[in-house]
Amino acid sequence: MSGELIDRCRHGDERAWREVVVTYERLVFSIPLNLGLGPDDAADVTQATFGVLLGALDSINDPDRLGGWLATVARRQSIRVIEQRDRDRRRGEAVAGHEPTIVDDTDAHRVTDDIEWLHQALARVSPRCREVVVALYFTPTDGAGPVYATVAERLGIPIGSLGPTRQRCLAALRRALDELDDDSAAVDS
Repeated sequence: MSGELIDRCRHGDERAWREVVVTYERLVFSIPLNLGLGPDDAADVTQATFGVLLGALDSINDPDRLGGWLATVARRQSIRVIEQRDRDRRRGEAVAGHEPTIVDDTDAHRVTDDIEWLHQALARVSPRCREVVVALYFTPTDGAGPVYATVAERLGIPIGSLGPTRQRCLAALRRALDELDDDSAAVDS
């Protein structure tokens, strides 16, 4: 793959983009199939992978390694689909085997306290981290969870940066929660 072709893609050349897709589509599509996903999921992973590429075109420094880069992205996207299926399956099993319980006032107060604790911690992190955490975990969705591409676009960051940004922000939130625990322990003593 030539750097010139990637440069043309960066400048919106549809013919160059088509050439990239034709060159790598079979490779990308085969990865989810080899990991046990069906053709529909493989098509979704392929679309998501090329969506990640579109958002990361400016960060591709070595066009000769694009195939490996796409394979890595496709593998990660496939694993996310597999993990989401496992979570959904476990959640469905838990719901099917769980009888509804009556929540007493103590439980309601505990939930309220936890929500307040979380809000206080969110107030301690940077506005950017607060925005990322809220977009990923507290924005209503259609039930399937946030779509990284949508969140990245809304936040104005490359999709490839969203995962590392999420990790940094969750670490900052964890530190803020720990600080609140320490503050609370100091007040209690």
